[in-house]
Amino acid sequence: MASAKIARRRFVTTTAAASAAFVAAPFVRGAHAAGKLSLAMWDHWVPNANNATSALIKEWADKEKVEVQVDFITSQGNKLLLTGAAESQAKSGHDIIALSTWLPSRYAEQLVPVDDLMTQLIKQNGAVNATVEYLGHLKGKWIAVPATVGSQIKGPCSRLDYMKNLAGLDMRAMYPAGSAPKADNWTFDTFLKAAEACHKGGHPFGIGLGSTADNVDTAGAIFHGFGAMLVDAKGEIAVKSDAVRQALEFYKKLMSFLLADVPAWDDASNNKFLVSGQGALIMNPPSAWAVAKRDAPQVAEQLWTHGFAAGPKGRYAPFTPYFWGIWNFSKNQAAAKSLLMHLSQPSSAEKMVEASGGYDLPSFANLTTFKIWAEAGPPKGTLYHYANPFNHQTLSVAGAPAPHAIAERIYTQATQTQMAVRYFRGEAMEKTLAWAASELEGFMRN
Repeated sequence: MASAKIARRRFVTTTAAASAAFVAAPFVRGAHAAGKLSLAMWDHWVPNANNATSALIKEWADKEKVEVQVDFITSQGNKLLLTGAAESQAKSGHDIIALSTWLPSRYAEQLVPVDDLMTQLIKQNGAVNATVEYLGHLKGKWIAVPATVGSQIKGPCSRLDYMKNLAGLDMRAMYPAGSAPKADNWTFDTFLKAAEACHKGGHPFGIGLGSTADNVDTAGAIFHGFGAMLVDAKGEIAVKSDAVRQALEFYKKLMSFLLADVPAWDDASNNKFLVSGQGALIMNPPSAWAVAKRDAPQVAEQLWTHGFAAGPKGRYAPFTPYFWGIWNFSKNQAAAKSLLMHLSQPSSAEKMVEASGGYDLPSFANLTTFKIWAEAGPPKGTLYHYANPFNHQTLSVAGAPAPHAIAERIYTQATQTQMAVRYFRGEAMEKTLAWAASELEGFMRN
């Protein structure tokens, strides 16, 4: 993915013009008028995408007479991650902080509950997906608000010509722009046959098996498709199951149709592979398509984003959400909640999605049909099914449903992709499972 153009930006809003209280927020402006608020937000890789967030924050600040400082902090070099860790330890810093997938649970005891906001937002914007609930709703309370900015589905992006000419699959007909999917035959078996056909045709799938997030996210969706979990919701090791064995057998077949170096791929590898014109399919948000549109328009014209194949236990797609959390050491929690309510309005979410070129995803069911996904191109409609508007697939995260501390280790240590690579390279199935069980026991001790 492209790096952010500006790693850190700051602005202060001090406009004192009076206006009516923000009607969507259950707060009285006078309770925090003329106060101060600071935010640590994810610095977007899409050029100028931060501007939409800045404008929305300024709009709220002018209305509420709050002085706001915003720092857009890059995730490159783990700078945003380190900011959260430092502030958590010091119990001082920004009022609101952007938290990636696993961080709400890590800082749960230091975040302000936001049930009051989420009750209203779910009523207004529709239900959130199960992955957002798993990550953001702990011990009976919401501890963070799902953010539009940074949240993404890492589903398939296919070459229409390669899939049709080499594999006999019309992906645009299966996932037509403007209407529901017609993809009952888009199963793991069909996926494998297509991977084999495209490999024989000289344009293999670009599915990585490295240790970085894109690789892990794909593995998570495949394991979920078989109902395969490494650790169950109660924290019991469940790796020695038939479902896990089936997932590894699937991966062994799939890897025989991939490039030999896929165990070394990072998050940029699949993007480059697709944009180069070599790949027939990758698992990614629209970042690769956006780069192709800029650098290789002849490739972009053939790309179609759509749902993932269905396994024996269902159709799952990788989803990695961001959240906005409020530190419990914030001195202006009422203002922070009011601002997050403003940023979570449908009109606000749509502006952020448009600014990102359709990359960002709200987590609420009613916010999946913004016009940008229908109109983006070339080809027109290529992003229509990206936001899962028909709830055609279950959004999932690798490591679930294990308790968060264990699931995060499964995710960050790439346990699933490591298992697949070990088994593909000739290790006996039971030895691979025993290795994984030992790893999981270690996660539980530490």
